[in-house]
Amino acid sequence: MTRRRSPLAPRPAAQVGRFVLIAVALVIAIGPVLYGFLLSLRPYSAVVQNPLDVWPALGELDFSGYTSAMLDESQGGFGLGRFVLNSLLVALGTVVLSIVVSILGAYAAARLRYRGRGMVNGIILGIYLFPGIVLSVPLFVLLARAGLTGSLVGLFFVYVAATVPVAIYMMRNYFLALPESVEEAAIIDGASLPRMLRSVVLPIALPGVVATAIYVFMIAWNEYFYALLFLVQDRSLWTAPLGIAQLADFNVPVTVLLAGSIAITIPVILLFFLAQRYLVDGLTAGAEK
Repeated sequence: MTRRRSPLAPRPAAQVGRFVLIAVALVIAIGPVLYGFLLSLRPYSAVVQNPLDVWPALGELDFSGYTSAMLDESQGGFGLGRFVLNSLLVALGTVVLSIVVSILGAYAAARLRYRGRGMVNGIILGIYLFPGIVLSVPLFVLLARAGLTGSLVGLFFVYVAATVPVAIYMMRNYFLALPESVEEAAIIDGASLPRMLRSVVLPIALPGVVATAIYVFMIAWNEYFYALLFLVQDRSLWTAPLGIAQLADFNVPVTVLLAGSIAITIPVILLFFLAQRYLVDGLTAGAEK
């Protein structure tokens, strides 16, 4: 007796088509990155002579591109290692302060009932929609009066101001997806609002908080315009995007440029691998309402 195929089961042709589509998407997405990584492991002279020779021989492996990109200028490099540390300092500080402020703001936007609530939520999102160049002049004037131009502290405050609106908007959706009955039960048990947030709400909303933190980190890590505006005069304070921009000069070997580009992506890749479970759960939770 033959088993009848379920009408919901995909046909063999559909399965093959899905596999081919996924394979093509992976090649398009990962192919250029893999090609750049393999080129960064070859000597510059070999790349110039035969750039299409993708796989380097074992005796041809050369990591001098990474050392040249990361070492300081005094050691014969391009100083990208110091720039990466500056970016890590600013990005991690932005994540911490933005998330702390956004948790309180997002919970208030999701739970408190007050006049003009919808307009306030729209303003929060509208601030994020403004192009960075529109806000650059008032931000520069404010930081100049505060004496914070040309410093990582000033750039840190700019990043916090730029990321708090989107972080509030994202976490507001996560808090709206939480059942209010859990909070009501905690209040009945005598929990105060700060304790309820710390012990009840945040553990449940942790995936959403982590997903928002990763997004904030990515904004601060990849931001170029404000870093160029506020730090261009002091090379020692440059961030990783500014350092990569200097490697695009024609006098810099392409292997050094590729090595530096691969090196600054390593912290982001590690962050995604460490927080992958929270990221997927957070994106799913934010879609529920």
